[in-house]
Amino acid sequence: MGKTLVLGIGNTLLSDEGVGIHVIDALRDLVPNLATDLHDIELMDGGTLSFTLADPIQSCQQLIVIDASELGQKPGCIQVYENESMDHFVTTGNKKSVHEVSLVDVLSIALLSGKLPARRALIGIQPQSIDWGDQPTKSVRDAIPLACQQVESLIARWQA
Repeated sequence: MGKTLVLGIGNTLLSDEGVGIHVIDALRDLVPNLATDLHDIELMDGGTLSFTLADPIQSCQQLIVIDASELGQKPGCIQVYENESMDHFVTTGNKKSVHEVSLVDVLSIALLSGKLPARRALIGIQPQSIDWGDQPTKSVRDAIPLACQQVESLIARWQA
């Protein structure tokens, strides 16, 4: 089975852009035993991404990333991309980013080293605002519990 890394990314000073971090915080609060009840789960605040995340990504067998994503949907909409669908979305999707490096940059390091997690998923949440603000908008805040359910569902299915 191996280790599962649940990685929330975003900037919590830009309202909805920080939703990945807010989901990680909610997972810790809503399911405080997630990492101990289910084997080898690590919840990580990935901030605004950097090359330092390459090692944790290369060290896991399953990867779940939660991030604000331009989905072309109404604010708070959630879309899950798995494996090749995730690869396609991050390489061809909207390239706008406030991150230091892009997710595709970090995943490329894992791919080039032959250590891309076999199972991987992106839980994208459509932002409403990426303007200054330390809290997500109501529509994105309301999506956080649903994103937590998606994380738990992926982990349960992958561990079955």
